[in-house]
Formats: sequence, structure tokens, C-alpha cells
Amino acid sequence: MNSRPRRLRTNPIIREMVAETRLSKDMFIYPYFIVPGKKHKHAIASMPGIHHFSIDEILKDVEKGLKYGVNKLLLFGVGEEKTSDASSSFSNNSVVVKAIKELKKEFEDDLYLITDVCVCAYTTHGHCGIIHDDYVHNDASVEVLGKMALAHAQAGADMVAPSDMMDGRVGAIRNLLDGDGLENVGIMSYAIKFASAFYGPFREAADSAPQKGDRKSYQMDFRNAKEALKEGLIDEHEGADILMVKPALAYMDVISTLRSNTLLPVACYNVSGEYSMVKAATQKGWIDEQKIVLENFHAFARAGASIIISYHTREMLEKKWL
Repeated sequence: MNSRPRRLRTNPIIREMVAETRLSKDMFIYPYFIVPGKKHKHAIASMPGIHHFSIDEILKDVEKGLKYGVNKLLLFGVGEEKTSDASSSFSNNSVVVKAIKELKKEFEDDLYLITDVCVCAYTTHGHCGIIHDDYVHNDASVEVLGKMALAHAQAGADMVAPSDMMDGRVGAIRNLLDGDGLENVGIMSYAIKFASAFYGPFREAADSAPQKGDRKSYQMDFRNAKEALKEGLIDEHEGADILMVKPALAYMDVISTLRSNTLLPVACYNVSGEYSMVKAATQKGWIDEQKIVLENFHAFARAGASIIISYHTREMLEKKWL
């Protein structure tokens, strides 16, 4: 048999017709970092093009983004009071709660709001839970995370995204939401979140670096693929609506395995380190940013992700890279 696969690569028309992986702007979620105060729009040095926004400034920025189809946002709160019990994380006066209310008031259902649920930016020690005797206590942490998710949902969030990696938090949050009549609020679980060096720039952006030790006692060991699948399937069983893998670039095997073993949508987080490496190389003139970003995005989708969270989203849609 004379097999010539190149026949289907002879020109752009045939290549587009037989393409197996396609991207859509509907796949992408854009993160925002929200700070207290007014008239604040400050560049984050380690993440070129990304800023801290006060609520008045984020309203203006979101309005611009909507014109390009940036309508799914992941909100992070920064700059709140830090305490050992993370009490500001679930306050009804938190900057995230206030932002949800203002964004929904202004844009209603034109905007789909997802909120990050984790206490690392709200604790004095910078860990993702409550510490007892120098150890992150799982169940005490889940209780606080549940309060935080509930506060966001009550304010009008469409979906909550627990990123802490505590055992049982998805089920606990689902029960709290359902018990409050919020059964239509979704949960996008950071189901498989690895203890990764790729988070460096984010920790500056969110002011969330651990003051002591690391997060390896609760985040995933990057050597373990079977355990990663176990974590994902546990969150599915507990009631997650979407399962996320974080980071993305070095974990496409995990994305693929998860995709093959769940019927839920699979998301991936193209994290700060991945973003900033591309930006740094672009500034040096070493790479073509558009081509690199689209190659990465197609790879994530080819691996099995149908949802991509990325700091490149806004620029990609504004510049019509898709």
C-alpha cells in the first residue's frame, strides 16, 4: 500500500479541514487579582502585562475585555488582613465578595465569575490552611474553606474553585452550598495541584509565599501520576463539576490520563511561571510569542483539556490570535 500522509498537508485549506484539535475563545478563563482601595492599577513586575486592580478599576477593565469575549473570570483576593485563622477570607466585607457584587450588578449574566477558594493570601504564615503545632490541620482548614466558598456563592459567584488540596473539601463545600439553596453554584476543583516551582511569580502577585517550610504535605508530589488520578476521581465522587490540573505545561500526561478516566470536563491552569517564561523570552526577542502561546494551547487541548485558564487570554483575544 502506498501511504502518503503528506497529501493531507499540501495546503492550508486541507490542513484546516483535517485538524484534530481546535481552539475556541469559549474555552478560556482569565484570572484577575483584586486589591482593596480605589484607583489602584499596579503592574506585577514578575508577570508582565498583569496587574493588581481595585474594584473601581476592575470594572473598567472588565468592560473593555468583554468587547473581545473575555467573559469568564477567575478572581483572587490580595491585600486583606492576614491572621492565623484567615478570618478575612470569609468576611462578607472581603474584597472578593465586594467585587462579585459590583461585577454582577454592572454586567449581570454577561459575565461568568469563578472565585479561587484558598486561604494562603489571608494567613500570617502563608499556608493554604490552618496550622496547629506546625502542621496544616486538614479538617479545621476545610471548615474555613467552606465558609469562604459560601460567602462567595452568597455574593453571587457562579462557581467556586477550591485550590488548597485539603482532603474532603469538595464534598464539604458541596454540602454547604446545597444546604443554603445554592445547588446551581458549580465547583471547579483544583483536583490535581502539584507542589511546583512554576508558581513563583504568582506568589508575588498574591502575596502568598509560605513564611516557613513548603506545601509538599498537601500539594501533590510531581513524581506521582497514579496518585494524581486518585485525587481527581475522589473530587469527582465528592461532587466536583470540573476537574483541574495545575500546572499545565509539564503535566500533559496527567491531563491525558485524567481525560481518559472521567466524564467531567477537564481544565488546566497555564500558571504564572509558564506565562512569565514566555514573556521573558519574548522580551529578549528569542521567540515568537503568538506562535509559542498557540502551540502550548493546542497541546493542552490535544492532551484533553477543554478549559484553559491563562494569563495570556486577554492579549490573545484582543490581538485576535485565534
